[in-house]
Amino acid sequence: MNLLVPLDYLALAIFFLCWAGYSAIVDRIPAIRSRSVIASMDEHRRRWMLALLDRDNRISDVSIVNNLMTSTSFLANNSIFILGGLVALLSASDLGQRVLANLPFSDPPTNEMAWEMRIFLLLFIFIRAFFELTWALRQFNYTSILIGGLGQGDAYVGQAEVAAQVANRAARHFNTGLRAYYFGLAALGWIIHPVALILASLIVLRELHRREFRSVVREVLSRGG
Repeated sequence: MNLLVPLDYLALAIFFLCWAGYSAIVDRIPAIRSRSVIASMDEHRRRWMLALLDRDNRISDVSIVNNLMTSTSFLANNSIFILGGLVALLSASDLGQRVLANLPFSDPPTNEMAWEMRIFLLLFIFIRAFFELTWALRQFNYTSILIGGLGQGDAYVGQAEVAAQVANRAARHFNTGLRAYYFGLAALGWIIHPVALILASLIVLRELHRREFRSVVREVLSRGG
């Protein structure tokens, strides 16, 4: 029995193209990445670590790292709650289908396996988000340790550069986890209708591009570079 119709395959292809394709292009092509808000923040984090070499009191710097860890931990914890809800939804497929069937323009699958495929897609997305965010959390923790080991003066420039690289890698994984959240919201559209998945994927793609390449914040940060 064919659980998916051609429109489902098209919607999934567009979804993964938007998610994986966008990440691959933005993160792995230097000429494109250099124009993003992410690259601008990489340089600002590097300047931050170099500025530490001239400060004796670094309480405020440790507080900044703690703030980064708190926001990352918040999203990682939420991923666990979302995964728990999705697992519960797998065991109550009939209830979920009845609720969604009452929504306007909704066409949820009546086949139980087709329904589970949609939930498993969401599980995959938020499992990835969890791993990316927890790895970012660990790297922010490493950054705080590296800050604690920094001395003062030009003799520690190399260590400051290492701390900046670790902080930038943490931010990159945090951003990857955050993108998973965005596309997790888009994947909810597949439960309603394949066309909803297509539209949601394109909207998320447009919003990510706007924020990372065409936002006012990016322009300000670039001028600050």
